[in-house]
Amino acid sequence: MRSIKKIVKGLIIVLVSLNLLVIISGKTYLYKGIANTYFKGRSGPSIDEYATFPYREVKAGQFQKWPVAKSYNKISLPEKYRADFKKYETTSFIIIKDDSVCYEQYWDGFGENSITNSFSMAKTFVGILLGIAIDEGKIKNIDEPVGNYLPEFREGANFKLKIKHLLTMSSGINFDEDYVSPFAYPAAAYYGSDIEKLTLKYKVTEEPGKVFRYLSGNSELLAMVVEKATGKTISEYASEKLWIPLGAKNAAYWGLDHENGMEKAFCCFNSNALDFARIGQLYLKKGNWKGKQLISENYVLNSIQPADLVNKKGNKNEIYGYAWWLMKYNNHNIFSARGILGQYIIVIPDKNMVVVRLGKKREEDNEKGHPADVFKYIDAALEMYADD
Repeated sequence: MRSIKKIVKGLIIVLVSLNLLVIISGKTYLYKGIANTYFKGRSGPSIDEYATFPYREVKAGQFQKWPVAKSYNKISLPEKYRADFKKYETTSFIIIKDDSVCYEQYWDGFGENSITNSFSMAKTFVGILLGIAIDEGKIKNIDEPVGNYLPEFREGANFKLKIKHLLTMSSGINFDEDYVSPFAYPAAAYYGSDIEKLTLKYKVTEEPGKVFRYLSGNSELLAMVVEKATGKTISEYASEKLWIPLGAKNAAYWGLDHENGMEKAFCCFNSNALDFARIGQLYLKKGNWKGKQLISENYVLNSIQPADLVNKKGNKNEIYGYAWWLMKYNNHNIFSARGILGQYIIVIPDKNMVVVRLGKKREEDNEKGHPADVFKYIDAALEMYADD
């Protein structure tokens, strides 16, 4: 009995001490993080927990239905891919070919209207909105200093930072991009309640425009620039310039740091597979949507060229442009948006094809910086409909 009392007393002391450390450090977001992960039987975020957090609606307008191909769903997913689709817990798989839906399938209770998190695909959406703001003259060009919009970047090393450095992930800012540590920027930004204060505390510590380092805080700063330039929240601007013109079926929901607060723009744009596909189709058509140029062709084409940088190993960057991931695969030049749990918008221009895959898991990056599972979805789509 005494030993049990000692154990209980020891646990109480540990818990009280941990709580004091959390309070003293100011990292109270850890409570929210634990409540929404370990207390729910998982170690990280979920794809469909958007309603757990405050959000701002990205309003849709007049729905524009996708054309359906004559071959719609007449070809089944080949057996050889099914184990990997299951292994990585695929929830949605869409193939758009020649501007029409050729194939769509859903698993695990998900359907065409299911709302899930895009995670880092949102970074690509922010990059697109930046291009639109430039087209409108609200931002001069990507070579403008960030300090023109954010006063925190008007002095010292911070003054060297330009918009293009945020766009191409070469800011030289000391964001701690760690997806395991609960103390690093991604967790603090995802679960915290003041993303602006958090983001602005980081500084430029290396020469910008030299080295490609993928940092979520860059996209958050980019969204702040767009908001300052347009006088609108990033959700309002996305609704006006993308979601309504693209004829999205459903409103999207952009997660906020607190009620009526700031969008977690580096992630947390929540929508469905068929509406995500509209973003890929827009870029497949070089910024044109059904005869209307929503974003300049020049910006689109520059977006899908490798930025003139080197990676951390000193090798020439070949995989990242203006917030789009780039790859050469089996003689195809492919670009994609992607999220941490296997969210993909994949564009294969030479096949006039857009592929969307959503799910709950993804593979680790290969030596070139691409998640190994993405090639399964590309191979499946090409085998099924490339020559249809």
